[in-house]
Amino acid sequence: MRTWKAVTVAGILTLIMPAVLKAANAAQEADAVKADRNVTKGEWIQLFNGKDLQGWKIKIRGYDLGENFGNTFRVEDGILKVVFDKYDQFDRRFGHIFYETPFSNYILRVEYRFVGKQVPGGPGWAFRNSGIMIHGQSPESMKKDEDFPVSIEVQLLGGRDKGKRPTANVCTPGTHIVIDGKLIKRHCNSSSSKTYRGDQWVTVEVEVHGNKLIKHIIDGKTVMEYTKPQLDGKDPFARPLIKDGQVLLNRGSISLQSESHPVEFRKVELKKL
Repeated sequence: MRTWKAVTVAGILTLIMPAVLKAANAAQEADAVKADRNVTKGEWIQLFNGKDLQGWKIKIRGYDLGENFGNTFRVEDGILKVVFDKYDQFDRRFGHIFYETPFSNYILRVEYRFVGKQVPGGPGWAFRNSGIMIHGQSPESMKKDEDFPVSIEVQLLGGRDKGKRPTANVCTPGTHIVIDGKLIKRHCNSSSSKTYRGDQWVTVEVEVHGNKLIKHIIDGKTVMEYTKPQLDGKDPFARPLIKDGQVLLNRGSISLQSESHPVEFRKVELKKL
């Protein structure tokens, strides 16, 4: 009799859990939309308060949501820092810190700079490399071993000693974009920005109009623009995010990257359009 009850309860849980999870996700999305609506249009709000990580969620590859391995993300002297002083090796521990509210139409302004040396074991391409992820999946929906959230990346690069290395490029983990009417499947595409060397502060703005138009702006000049950000149906992490065949990305999370080179952010602010 006990075995029958156990099987019955297990069977019932198997049937109802998907519905429970779906309801929980719907409630979470509703809360996010409500929070988005509470932001006044046309006013700059500080996503980073200059004091602590209130309002942000941390997800590092290989660790549970909220576990800040090695105190990677921290606030010191009013600056949000991505630091690796407690790492022996990077070991593919790509990390992201997510703002708690997703947005759809906005201008995001970020001041950043690269400092110090890359942690041992970091990939060569990650030298002075970070990013602002927009239209991203929620941190709760990420797999434990997922390197990057499915999103559109505004790639931030610092120059090497010689050669050109533009910043505010676009990369597409689990996504595609359209440039000049053509679907672009190449993972990263360079902007027209100049190269920024050394530890200087750089200000980048991202102007986002849902799934219609996205612009990357530096020093008041548009250095990259594209349209129709969309999920890649062939990507294993993006595929579960497609609902009712809808691939266009109209809104999503905003996050900052940890990719093995120390980087600092002294301003992260947003104006809703």
